[in-house]
Formats: sequence, structure tokens, C-alpha cells
Amino acid sequence: MEILKELPLPYHPDLIQSFEHGADAAVYRLTPDIALVFSADFFTPVVDDPFVFGQIAVANSLSDIYVAGAKPLLALNLISFPKKGLSREILKRILEGGLTKLKEAEALLVGGHSVDDPEPKYGLAVVGIIHPDKVITNREAKEGDLLYLTKPLGTGILATAFKGKLFSENDPPYREMVSIMTSLNKEISEIMVKVGVRCATDITGFGLLGHALEMAFASQKKLIIFASKVPYLKSALEFARMGIIPEGDYENLNFCENLVKISTEIKDEIRILLADAQTSGGVLLCVPRELKEKFEKTAIERGFYSFYQIGEVVSGAPSIEVLP
Repeated sequence: MEILKELPLPYHPDLIQSFEHGADAAVYRLTPDIALVFSADFFTPVVDDPFVFGQIAVANSLSDIYVAGAKPLLALNLISFPKKGLSREILKRILEGGLTKLKEAEALLVGGHSVDDPEPKYGLAVVGIIHPDKVITNREAKEGDLLYLTKPLGTGILATAFKGKLFSENDPPYREMVSIMTSLNKEISEIMVKVGVRCATDITGFGLLGHALEMAFASQKKLIIFASKVPYLKSALEFARMGIIPEGDYENLNFCENLVKISTEIKDEIRILLADAQTSGGVLLCVPRELKEKFEKTAIERGFYSFYQIGEVVSGAPSIEVLP
């Protein structure tokens, strides 16, 4: 993104959202009533099961569309896979897993592109639509808004523990990790649009602190997060106490160091979890105080209970303060 900022990119009045504020997807107005939402994402396997990997990769790719409040329509497979060394059956299972999530999203797979690569990678380029006046961005946080998070933190630590063979596919931490990473952000997207939420971001590689910091700068606001209200995976907490921590988590924490004030009362394992890189993570959303009751009631009526009020937006220089 930093390199892109140095290039003479063209401007267009119908380009509602681009990459400038760390946005998850580009949004382009086609007509007064229709805007096109476009994004792409792919990565290396985080689990051994190719079918599950396909599901996770697609759920992660669709999240960029959902967090904008859009409905995904079309998808193209983005595949890196070796011509030699791995069987075609593995690739087939990856694509089958991905297709189950596309069907759940009611989006159409219309092709894709593949390259010969010794390290498998998979994801999607996705196109969706939304009304231009209902686009959800990460730059509309307002003073007084309440912060909600929809998935517990810790999948990055669990993925590292799994790769280290500290638990198997038959153990509860694996099932918990996979359940979170394969869950679409479809339901919360529809709830946000219905209620009128205008600011959100999904939590992925930069962790909660990193993506919250993007929101703070994009909105020019200060965010307060209460560590005790943030949901964490219990097994991830246990592995963090054991020192099973991805290198990227330390990088995330170091990156945020000068702009995030963390209370000295907060334990080290919680600090790490707040910066834990998530794959197909939840959504951090800003709910205006006057919409709090409507938001929670709408979510519960739809059978969606995975929302946690973790903080608030206040006036001040763009930054984050983490309190106990």
C-alpha cells in the first residue's frame, strides 16, 4: 500500500472508496442506486485438511465484501499449486471446500486463474454490490459510538500451536479454531446494513489493535478498548502463557507501540492476544449509542448472539487506549 501511494494513480469522482485508509475493498458507483464492491485475497494453508483450507480461504476472501455491507455476486479462484509433488485430488478438495462457502454466500464462481507454485495458495477475487448511500467504511467512527467485536481472538496462536503439533484435528482447540475461521461474516453484514451502521472493519493479519488503529486514523478519533470485555479463546490464552506465539504478533504489537497506550495492569498474554493475527476473523463495528438497543435486538431476533461490546469512540488524537 505504501508503494501504491507513491504512484500517480488516476482519480475518478465515482470511486467512493479505495486503499488510502486501509479499506478492505474498493467501492465504485455505477449508478445512483448501485455501487460495485471489489476485493481480492489469498494465502497459504493454515490447516492440513485441504477441504477445510478451501473453506477458510473463501470465508476470509468474502469478509472484505461483507464488511462493506455488500452482497457478494461473482468470484474468481486465485490458485497457486505445484504441477509436481502434490496430487490433483488435493487441489480438487481445496476447491470443493471453497465452493461450499460460496454456495452458503449465494455467490457464483465464474472461473479463475492458476499458476505453478511449489507452495499452495488459495483465495478469491470477489465482486459485490451495495447501494452507494449504505456503504460501510472504516472512516466513519463518531464520538460516542460503541465498539463491538463479533468473533473471539486467538486463532493465530492456535494455528501456530497446531503447526507445532501441540494438538490434533480431533481435539477441541482445532474444532473451535476451524469453526471460527470457516464462519462467514454474512449475518453481521446484513444486520449492520439493516440497523444503519456506517463504520466497521474486519480483523485479520494486523490483529485487533492494528485494524482498530487504522479505523482511528481513518476516522480521526480515539478508541477506548476494555481488555476484560474482549472475547478470547481460552485455549489460545493457555498457549500464549506457554510462549506459543507467532512472530507476526510481536511485529503487530511493536508496530502499534507508539500509538497504543496499554494499561500496565493488563497481562502479557492479553497484550499478545489483542495483537494476534487473525485469519477470517470477526468484525469490529461502531454502533451509535442511539442504535445500541436496535442493533442488539435485531441481532438476537436473527439468532445472532456473537457480539461483544468492547469499548467506545471518544474525541482526541487518533490513537487507542486499552484499559483493564
